[in-house]
Amino acid sequence: MVIEWLKVMVDPDVREQFVQTDEEIWTAALAEYPGFLGKDVWISPDNLAEVILIVRWSSFAAWDAIPPAELEQIEARFREAMGDTYEIVGSARYQVRKFMRQ
Repeated sequence: MVIEWLKVMVDPDVREQFVQTDEEIWTAALAEYPGFLGKDVWISPDNLAEVILIVRWSSFAAWDAIPPAELEQIEARFREAMGDTYEIVGSARYQVRKFMRQ
């Protein structure tokens, strides 16, 4: 499993709208791809403008298989819905080497 980590700064007045719209547009679109395993959204009680997105993929190859043109279309829909209320300020890729058992 691999992780896509995104740090987003969001206008605090629309943070909940951002989380909901992200679920409706981005998460729904990514869920159509076979390598998508799930997504977590972390919000900070100490910084109302900060949102962390954790996207789980089966592999880097599965993640990279999404056509860039499709990603651009999804982002355009999201940007249309949210306007200039957010900015991605950090991103990283990780490979999970150890899994927690429940």
